[in-house]
Amino acid sequence: MARTVARVIVDALSELGVSQVFGVVGDALNPLTDAIRTTEGVEWVGCRHEEAAAFAAGAQSQLTGRLGVCMGTVGPGSVHLLNGLYDAAKSRTPVLAIAGQVPLTELGSDYFQEVDNDALFNDVAVFRATITSPDQLPLLLETAVRNALGRKGVAVLTVPGDIGDREVGADRPARFSLTAPTTRPEEDAVRRAAELLDRADRVTLLVGKGSRAAREDVMALADRLAAPMVLTLKAKEGLEGDNPFQVGQTGLIGNPAAASALEDADTLLMLGTDFPYRDWYPQGRTVIQVDTEAAHIGRRIPVEIGLVGDVGATVRDLLARLTAQPPGAGGARDRGHLDKARERFASWREGQAELAAPDHDKGLVGRLRSAVDNRQHDIRPEALAAAVDRAAAEDAVFTSDTGMATVWLSRFVEMRGSRRLLGSFNLGSMANAMPQALGAQCLDRERQVVAFCGDGGLSMLLGDLMTLKTHALPVKLVVFDNRRLGMVKLEQEQSGLPEFGTVLDNPDFAAIATAMGITGIRVTDPAELDDAVRTAFATPGPVLLDVLTNPDEVAVPGKPTVEQGWGFAVAKMKELVRSRGDDSAQD
Repeated sequence: MARTVARVIVDALSELGVSQVFGVVGDALNPLTDAIRTTEGVEWVGCRHEEAAAFAAGAQSQLTGRLGVCMGTVGPGSVHLLNGLYDAAKSRTPVLAIAGQVPLTELGSDYFQEVDNDALFNDVAVFRATITSPDQLPLLLETAVRNALGRKGVAVLTVPGDIGDREVGADRPARFSLTAPTTRPEEDAVRRAAELLDRADRVTLLVGKGSRAAREDVMALADRLAAPMVLTLKAKEGLEGDNPFQVGQTGLIGNPAAASALEDADTLLMLGTDFPYRDWYPQGRTVIQVDTEAAHIGRRIPVEIGLVGDVGATVRDLLARLTAQPPGAGGARDRGHLDKARERFASWREGQAELAAPDHDKGLVGRLRSAVDNRQHDIRPEALAAAVDRAAAEDAVFTSDTGMATVWLSRFVEMRGSRRLLGSFNLGSMANAMPQALGAQCLDRERQVVAFCGDGGLSMLLGDLMTLKTHALPVKLVVFDNRRLGMVKLEQEQSGLPEFGTVLDNPDFAAIATAMGITGIRVTDPAELDDAVRTAFATPGPVLLDVLTNPDEVAVPGKPTVEQGWGFAVAKMKELVRSRGDDSAQD
């Protein structure tokens, strides 16, 4: 078999353990897709949109820590990759994008579909290059892959249309020797941090994704310091289940217990997090931050001591230096701060459970509320999320669209067992849940994959439902069909603006799924919710569960402000006046 550029690339991907490549065929990619066709163990997953392909590749990378791969052909095909690649870049996960290009002889001539890929991907990629000679391989490919894996980002390799089927002169396979280093902070910095923690009366931990591999060490530190643990959304996975120290999330999706745990502390210890929302940090506290990236230290809040190193190694060093005693020993730290935070969290969770209870709207308050908003048959999104949590497997992979779907998942789905969680948590893109679920399900067709889809997000890339059907991927799509861009509605109303431009004229998504050959289930009656969820999860193959949820459900943040309350009241008055003066509202 001739060692062409395409063959060298695909053989190298196989050697790296890449099991799927996502994209849309055509043009410059034809030699590459033909090489995939004849390579055992590497599957071509033809998507309906390249954005979905990039999201799917990024999802696989986040789940495995290995290289995800997507392809986009000449011009528009490569442009379509951008949003999914930005999500991978912001998630700091290794993805290789192979982009098609016009023939070498036409470069720079404003040829049909010509786009300057090196300029196009300049901002999103840690490495980008165009193959101009077969003799550049395998070195150029090795460089691209090492940059993606070593720098945890996107590498883009552009292949002109007349390069892919040319033979490579070097008679050697590509080599990708790369090991991840373990870093530790300076001993003096660890000593000073331990001294500050020993002197502190009330320590709160803000724990992020960078702590997931150090669960036991972080739990031991929380126990030693009697510290409540506020989790970022990405730390739910691996740190939420069976954790007697965690008090949920902060921020807009958070809860009062987490907000109070931060405010009541005199010392904040940040572990493996770059939580970006400055308004939710407590002010005037002593702050210690641990992160593998020096650039992350102090960029969200002023830091007394920054410890650059792996969370696990750093926490073990801190534990060895702390004089604070473990529980039950003489001189053990007072646990009042932890107990108070946990009690608040338990109380909040009880209230949330009441909202999600199937009979919540059968009581007097519920009936009055339904009469006022005339939505007697709309289903509470809290109830839907809780029903999914009860029905889903203990090793399920969850993906979540940006917006209200993520709010309900964060509050009502517990990442217990070996559950995994993916979302566009750094870029905040719409339309990520379904294509990320596609990528996750391709890794393991037996593992349960559940996508929390907003109706706005799902409809943006609706065509890739056919990709699920074509490849028989048994993803369960749970659609929070509130006929709104819910988070935008909330943003407008909290600012005192009436809702505008957020109403979605949705089709029957279940009927669309059925027309595509996918099982579609539509739920409009709260009494049918639990049975519908159980049926969806028990049905083989892909299923779309379209649930009409109440668009007026409000996710109250953990630390609501007076301004937000007034804004919401003013917005509702404006909406009421507008609706009374709107002739269409009288029809």
